[in-house]
Amino acid sequence: MIAKAEGKFLRISPSKVRIVLDLIRGKDAISAQGILLHLNKRSKEYLIKILKSAIANAKTKGFSADKLYISKAVCNPGPMWKRFKAAAFGRAAGIVKRTVHIKIELDLKKGA
Repeated sequence: MIAKAEGKFLRISPSKVRIVLDLIRGKDAISAQGILLHLNKRSKEYLIKILKSAIANAKTKGFSADKLYISKAVCNPGPMWKRFKAAAFGRAAGIVKRTVHIKIELDLKKGA
C-alpha cells in the first residue's frame, strides 16, 4: 500500500456503493477516474473525491499518478439512523437511513 484515503459517515446505502466499487477495483488510478466521471450513479461523487484524495496522498510521498492502481477498495456499513413515519391505523413504520465508510488503497503497478 502506497497511499490510502477514507470517507466516513457518508449518507448512501452500502449496497449502492459496492456496485460502483466493483467497476473500479483493480484498475489504474487514472482510468478509474475516467470510469467514474462517465457513470450515472450518485455514489460516484463520493468515490471521485476519495480517489482524488488518495492520489494526492501518493503524490506527496513522491509517486506519480500514472504508476498507481487501486489495490483495495472496501465499503463497510456505518451507523444507521432510525426514524419513523406514520402508517395506517395509527401505527408507525420504521425507516432506516444507512451510512457507509469507504476506504481506497493505492499501490504501484507490477514492473513500474
